[in-house]
Amino acid sequence: MTAQRKFVSVAAELPGAKTKALLERRQQTVSKGVGNNHPLFVERAQGALLYDVDGNVFLDFVGAIGTINVGHSPAEVVDAIKAQAEKYIHTCFHVGMYEPYVALAEKLAEITPGDFAKKTVLLNSGAEAVENAVKIARKYTGRTGIVSFTRGFHGRTLLGMSLTSKVKPYKYQMGPYAPAIYKAPFPYPYQRPASMTEEEYGDFCLKQFEDFLLTEVAPEELAAVIMEPVQGEGGFIVPPKSFVQGVFQICKKHGILFIADEIQTGFGRTGEMFASTLFEIEPDLITLSKSIAAGLPISAVVGKAEIMDAPNPGEIGGTYGGSPLGCASALAVIEMMQREDLPGKSRVIGETIRNHFHKLQDEFKIIGDIRGLGAMCAVEFVDPANGKPVKEFVAALLQACYRKGVVLLGAGVHSNIVRFLTPLVITEEQLQEGLDIISEAMAELSAVSAGAGKAD
Repeated sequence: MTAQRKFVSVAAELPGAKTKALLERRQQTVSKGVGNNHPLFVERAQGALLYDVDGNVFLDFVGAIGTINVGHSPAEVVDAIKAQAEKYIHTCFHVGMYEPYVALAEKLAEITPGDFAKKTVLLNSGAEAVENAVKIARKYTGRTGIVSFTRGFHGRTLLGMSLTSKVKPYKYQMGPYAPAIYKAPFPYPYQRPASMTEEEYGDFCLKQFEDFLLTEVAPEELAAVIMEPVQGEGGFIVPPKSFVQGVFQICKKHGILFIADEIQTGFGRTGEMFASTLFEIEPDLITLSKSIAAGLPISAVVGKAEIMDAPNPGEIGGTYGGSPLGCASALAVIEMMQREDLPGKSRVIGETIRNHFHKLQDEFKIIGDIRGLGAMCAVEFVDPANGKPVKEFVAALLQACYRKGVVLLGAGVHSNIVRFLTPLVITEEQLQEGLDIISEAMAELSAVSAGAGKAD
């Protein structure tokens, strides 16, 4: 029997009438290539709650794919946006400069890893940050080659696709791709051979990377290595610290720039302001976006000053890059994160999520792995009989949770992983209610599966 809910409130029939009408309008006017995980139209959102057009209330465990670390519509951020909009909305920094751009660049230099002089370029999206980081690396080094990693995700632009590993839905029939892109193997600790210790596996993966530089591309041809410190779309894969540090040292040895793609890991998600801190590295360049501005489209490349100054005037930037509204929002976001210690809150959220699923492992053998750093957590589901991915179960679980009032998102190249991207302002009660709903949905799906097995 479904328990009484304090926060979630959903009708028996989903989607509701207003949502159905909007879905019909969407079908007539919006490209089908724009994907949607759930038939959900939001009317308003606050903190960790989504209110749809039919009056249903959902717990948001996706956070706009990691964009809303400070929660939906925090008052101080909304006030900052309003105040900026009343002054001017946009002038184009190339035409009429404005102080918020400079102030945000100063703040990012202060809070990002690295004890050296830094400079910043502000842009519009994560993919655009990645594109410009590569441009800057090539300009500075005079080299062309770029290494990314298997299961990595870096965007949907031509270069972003080229750097990204997952073929469907991101790359299929979209080629040819950008040249001089090389993909190296990335660790997957859950799948390490049983005969290897964690330390041995880290050494093995680093040796693979060293061999890669002998068999695939010479170090002298490489401008940069780009790495997500924790892979996002790839399944929230946390690599061994020794691997990340080893790759970083190899880059230093050969004059290869190390680009940390912190678009999803940044701004408190992993329990530190930036995941690079946890791996004790100081990247040459860092790409930022998502939770930088509570949902406004803005991104950044932050890096060593001499590297960032390699491009000549006009070679990087863009008409909307560093929107004044985005800058004002980002400054308010950073102040809120520091004041409320949201990275610390992230660690508590992550521990709660992981403990919850560890307690369920004996009951649900389908839970293969529970992992993550801070609140960047994931649960991987596999067939307990053979260890194979169970994509269908995860798809059913996501839909069952939606119908019970929790919005969830999958991940991984096999789509058999549930990832957690709750706003970091979620309350303990809200988090626990959402986790209980997920457990309830898992129990119901398992019961149905067991019944079908008996029927067979």
